[in-house]
Amino acid sequence: MAGAGALAALALSSSVAMAQAWPDKPVSLVVPFAAGGTTDVLARALGDQLSKSLGQPVIVENKPGAGATLGADIVARSKPDGYTLLMGAVHHTIATSVYKKLSYDFQKSFEPITTVALVPNVLVINAANTPAKTPAELVALARKSATSLAYGSNGYGTLQHLIGTQFAMQNGIELLHVPYKGSGPLTTDLIGGQVTMSFDTVTPVLPHIQAGKLRALAVTTAKRSSVLPDTPTLNESGMHDFDLGTWFGVLAPAGTPANILDTLNTEMVKVIKSADFREKMSKIGAEPIGNSRAEMSQQIDSDTKRFAEVIKKANITVN
Repeated sequence: MAGAGALAALALSSSVAMAQAWPDKPVSLVVPFAAGGTTDVLARALGDQLSKSLGQPVIVENKPGAGATLGADIVARSKPDGYTLLMGAVHHTIATSVYKKLSYDFQKSFEPITTVALVPNVLVINAANTPAKTPAELVALARKSATSLAYGSNGYGTLQHLIGTQFAMQNGIELLHVPYKGSGPLTTDLIGGQVTMSFDTVTPVLPHIQAGKLRALAVTTAKRSSVLPDTPTLNESGMHDFDLGTWFGVLAPAGTPANILDTLNTEMVKVIKSADFREKMSKIGAEPIGNSRAEMSQQIDSDTKRFAEVIKKANITVN
């Protein structure tokens, strides 16, 4: 018993020492999408300033694939020492119900740290190839088309996939879903005419809307976007029950020491609430959040339940 007690004390002291010394090397922030998308942009903006406050580099690593579940799996299996983090998103609460088999449990395999920002999604089309000026005109075009119009998303089980499904079901039309590994390749193909539309977040498509290459028809949130004030919501355009935007937040593997999680939350919230970060977010149409660990956990639980019902009704599954 004395030996067991000594071992337990040693293990505890080692854990405390590790937590107190943290961080003494670079921290990896895994982005589960390709470079160039909103998740990537937010991760780099957060990482740049977080590096200064932590005194160690925060390195963004893009691990795209399988609707953001590949990157999540990598982090879930990482050592819970505060050196490998996930830039997660609302997509992960959807994937829980969409994918029949996941190697991790999003609510049990991770420790929420803070929600970074909320970004509206927007229905956009290729301005040169598609004549529609409103969602209603796009629906009419889809009904007349001999083949299903294609919409791109960031992968199966992402919010874009869900919005596209809801849009098609509500309007009684068929759309072809084309999954990508991120907003970068999706936007390239949308501009090139390989897909007709997308329901992506406003950040990656905004420069192309401003340049006239893409046309914004409506935002999917209940209120208009600050960077697209003249673009109506889908609800204003005659649709109903659309209030879907994408939140992004940081998580750590389950088992990460509480004091490391608390330090990360404190330092990240400082960055998110800073004037410099808020200014950067306003330019890309993002609303900074910076909430507590408990609040992010509640958000994940609520969205997981909410989307499970939608997915069951739409019968969306991926093996």
